[in-house]
Amino acid sequence: MERRRPPGVEGTVIVKRRLLLLFRVIVGGVFVWAGVLKIIDPLGFAQSIENYQVVSRAPAFLVALVLPWIEVLSGAFLILGLLRRSSALLISLQLIGFIGLVAFALARGIDTSCGCFGSFSRRADLSLILTDAVLLALALTVLFVKPARHVH
Repeated sequence: MERRRPPGVEGTVIVKRRLLLLFRVIVGGVFVWAGVLKIIDPLGFAQSIENYQVVSRAPAFLVALVLPWIEVLSGAFLILGLLRRSSALLISLQLIGFIGLVAFALARGIDTSCGCFGSFSRRADLSLILTDAVLLALALTVLFVKPARHVH
């Protein structure tokens, strides 16, 4: 016996699926874009990391070589829906780290560029924390909300 959905549920399922796809594309796109810009200029990104005054030159350079690839891969996987929950979790953890790092720099009075988007980076300030918090909310939604099944 075929199970029927109440009227209007079919539209809700489609909206939920499209909304989650939009969130995946937004968050994944930001991470792919940011990662590629850092890959292009690893020395500039290493300097940005060093400007936060948390790690010295050698660890900053190592992070500058590895982190952008993690960003690109997790962003691309999120967009494509491959390992969707794992990608959303990895991106969420990165965003929590970025928010913590910027908050720590602000609390210490460090005035620096965020290093987020290579030469297109902006100041590490409260608006950056709010932007990252919005991206975190979108990533957590992708992580915890189950995609709706197709309606037949």
